[in-house]
Amino acid sequence: MNIYLFVAGILCFLLGIVHSILGEFLIFKDKRNKGSLVPSKESKGLRGRHMRILWATWHLASLFGWCIGMMLIKTSLMKENSNSDILDFMLQSMSGTMILSSLLVLVGTKGRHPGWVVLLLIGVLLILGS
Repeated sequence: MNIYLFVAGILCFLLGIVHSILGEFLIFKDKRNKGSLVPSKESKGLRGRHMRILWATWHLASLFGWCIGMMLIKTSLMKENSNSDILDFMLQSMSGTMILSSLLVLVGTKGRHPGWVVLLLIGVLLILGS
């Protein structure tokens, strides 16, 4: 088992769970009409349809993180982590994406959002595991 890839995969799942739950409570809680799953209350500068796509996009990030996490966990459990070109390409793409995402969150939030640390850790673990 490749422990680096396994831990990176678990972190992807945890980050997605925390992202969705905190987003619901901190951002979208007051933006839905009573009894509605999808927020659609308009606010200054945001129409209802904008709020709905922001909500969907917010949760897409979590779904994509879970997908990456599943691929990493499956790869980590393979008996022979072959050094195939496609696997190398996938891991390099994922690590680069995580590191760039980390920098984006770091710069965008001036370091105040802790997600950048987790994204950077995932990127480093992928480099170590490949």
